[in-house]
Amino acid sequence: MTAAPQEIRQLLADAARELPGVEGRHEAELLLLHVLGRERSWLFAHATDVLDPADAEAFAALLQRRIAGEPVAYLLGRRGFWTLDLAVSPATLIPRPETERLVELALERLPADRPLWVADLGTGSGAIALALASERPQAQVLATDMSASALAVAGANARHHALPNVGFRQGSWYAPLAGERFDLIASNPPYIASDDPHLVRGDLRFEPASALASGHDGLEDIRQIIDGAPAHLLPGGWLLLEHGWDQGEAIRALLDARGFVEVATAVDLEQRDRVSLGRWPATLE
Repeated sequence: MTAAPQEIRQLLADAARELPGVEGRHEAELLLLHVLGRERSWLFAHATDVLDPADAEAFAALLQRRIAGEPVAYLLGRRGFWTLDLAVSPATLIPRPETERLVELALERLPADRPLWVADLGTGSGAIALALASERPQAQVLATDMSASALAVAGANARHHALPNVGFRQGSWYAPLAGERFDLIASNPPYIASDDPHLVRGDLRFEPASALASGHDGLEDIRQIIDGAPAHLLPGGWLLLEHGWDQGEAIRALLDARGFVEVATAVDLEQRDRVSLGRWPATLE
């Protein structure tokens, strides 16, 4: 038996009650607007409209996928990051606001008035690389990723935003960058312990495990990146790494042991350790 048609305002109210958390109403609106191809302002003038049956069916299907836990960003195929609207897919991590802190710190170390070489390791959707390229048009940004599917998404995002100063190469960390050196290397690598129970909860269940987990302590990939950085940094160049809230001390110790100077950890908006960084000496002592 087909359900009776509902006004949009009632449909959204019912949907919001089915969704978990405080964002239920907002998520329901996003899903409906995605189905209709409309902007949010449209809802205010059409709250009493009744949906076309095909649109109602499409909305119901998306709603059920969200109730099952699938991230809204994957359902919409898009996520905002920095000043950019980015395509995302299950092949890429979903860009998160915390990563904008890494972008801010990188921009503080990248002068706007001269050419620069920048690398983004494990680029995923291209979020970090494209944000830096958009703010520093004189910079040449090279982004790497193991996943061809992720690089296809990142490349499409670069074309969509007309950012020709970004290049993409496939491979693990520095493997595609043999013999090249950079003014700054940035990365949001996997940093969750492989047995962390959060990996089988919430949105993380749907994101690529290879981009999330990194060994028994979450630092396996970070160790590789720190160890290989000196061979790919220009004198005085910077390495910036996003990481978990409880990893700052361990990563600072790794940077110190490798010979970096000006080692520090910066906090995010919630005052949690989020990005650790160090500068390769301009002259070795």
